[in-house]
Amino acid sequence: MKVLVTRTLPGKALDRLRARGLQVEVHEGLFLPREELLKRVEGAVGLIPTVEDRIDAQVMDRAGSLKVIACYSVGVDHVDLKAARERGIRVTNTPDVLTEATADLTLALLLAVARRVVEGVDYARDGLWRAWHPELLLGLDLQGLTLGLVGMGRIGQAVAKRAEAFGLRIVYHSRTRKPLPYPFLPLEELLATADIVSLHTPLTPETHRLLNRERLFAMKRGAILLNTARGALVDTEALVEALKGHLFGAGLDVTDPEPLPPGHPLYRLRNAVITPHIGSAGRRTRERMAEVAVENLLAVLEGREPPNPVV
Repeated sequence: MKVLVTRTLPGKALDRLRARGLQVEVHEGLFLPREELLKRVEGAVGLIPTVEDRIDAQVMDRAGSLKVIACYSVGVDHVDLKAARERGIRVTNTPDVLTEATADLTLALLLAVARRVVEGVDYARDGLWRAWHPELLLGLDLQGLTLGLVGMGRIGQAVAKRAEAFGLRIVYHSRTRKPLPYPFLPLEELLATADIVSLHTPLTPETHRLLNRERLFAMKRGAILLNTARGALVDTEALVEALKGHLFGAGLDVTDPEPLPPGHPLYRLRNAVITPHIGSAGRRTRERMAEVAVENLLAVLEGREPPNPVV
């Protein structure tokens, strides 16, 4: 039986599949072109895709024997869940594993934007650092500012815990109120009052471009936007406009489109700190994600209930 893995994965998790006698086919390139995915998925009973692989009905139909799509991610917006359900294909994900790593990167982006770290590195590297000056690269002091978390699942709560250590006041908005020691605010009120807005909500039809132009400009003037969730939660063109005077800055680990094409307007803005979707890129975290994806896949193929079912 064949299992297609759309990228090389860190660690030795795939050895478990080989030990079970499965034929493991791994794509070793930086990305897997659509036509090649459609060709290579033929005959597969299991598929381990990344967030960059669009797994729709066409892909599922090419793999007529497909039993399980074990996503190497928490988010599953790249998979057509309705099509999978109709075809009796199980879909799984890797929750919990990347919570701490993503929360760490969120705080890294916050500090980089608030204290203008990237600008400072470039300033020194370009030979512009000739003397110390009281007004050189002034940023924001975090103590006493308000952090508004949009989405208060595992990652949002992990970010809140870290942010408290910096003296930030925490407020949040989510689909439902949670028994947490932080005030719940309607989204519009959160945007108007928070000095920092951090997105931690799944991408769904309802949250697509949740921060449109109106909401971006409804944010507090001089605020910071952080996004380590999904790029399409934000209207990119409107964000470019907002960063030219309304917002202090943005820290983005995800973008729309992703990746951004060379020369994109966001790259030309010094107050935009952009990382290439590395929220979970701790070695231990990425190896554990592979282990969880493999366990989910094996469970389905062996007739067991997978630990992390989505469909």
